[in-house]
Amino acid sequence: MLRPRLQRNSELRRLSWNANRIMSFTDIRWNRIVNKTLPFDLRERLPYDFRDVSRVIVIRWKGEGMAQDEQGQRRPHRYFDLVMVAFVATLMISNIASSKILDLGFFTFDGGTLLFPISYILGDVVTEVYGYSRARRVIWAGFGANLLMALVLVVVGLLPPTEGWEHQAAYEAILGVTPRIVMGSLIAYWVGSFSNSWLMAKMKILTRGRWLWTRTIASTLLGEGIDTLLFVVIAFYGTLPRGTLVAVIVSNYVFKCGLEALITPITYRVVNGLKRAEQEDYYDYDTDFNPLKLNI
Repeated sequence: MLRPRLQRNSELRRLSWNANRIMSFTDIRWNRIVNKTLPFDLRERLPYDFRDVSRVIVIRWKGEGMAQDEQGQRRPHRYFDLVMVAFVATLMISNIASSKILDLGFFTFDGGTLLFPISYILGDVVTEVYGYSRARRVIWAGFGANLLMALVLVVVGLLPPTEGWEHQAAYEAILGVTPRIVMGSLIAYWVGSFSNSWLMAKMKILTRGRWLWTRTIASTLLGEGIDTLLFVVIAFYGTLPRGTLVAVIVSNYVFKCGLEALITPITYRVVNGLKRAEQEDYYDYDTDFNPLKLNI
């Protein structure tokens, strides 16, 4: 059972005085602090100058995907695996939907653009709540799933169809992939996602945990910009007229970033709900931001 919320103002003042005597809570285990801890609900009620006495006043629960309760017993994050599944599913579905090109008013883009921005929003949620290290694991999971799907579709397309099955041409038109498109998709996703998560984590420290909307929108502007530019250039440069190429880049970028801005209120609700449910609000002060390092 988690430590009960402190209610009286006198207790808040006493806790504030004690906290100012501590350099940082960042690397201290929950079970090593007896009377001077900050439960999540209480931390949310405190003014920002108190919440950032040294680097940040926040408990970082230690362990491989585990938080700790009052007795120091490890408990798993309840929703991290669900967020990861949603991220990977969104990524794979959007890649398949990309086989159809849409024309919606002023925008011309592939069908996957309707769903793909959700993956960046989920990436923002993971980084904001669980930290860059867990976001890195989620990104690699999506990369592996996307690569496996592309390889399976290629192999199935190359295998001879059975007699009487007359849809080989339709299969190749919808699910067939070319090396340039596969390479462009994987490279753009990898670089864009890590850029998005890196900026999100750095801005959280810079803003001291305030103004979530600035982090979600700024990281999307960077990540989606890199992703869109790399994918379109690698996949279609030399095969589309330059004017069409520029139109596709601009349309994709504007639509994706606009969708991120519109969904910001929903992002706030999801982030705040997960922080309360998980008792987690991670700050990446000592994180190794090497994207090739998979351990947490």
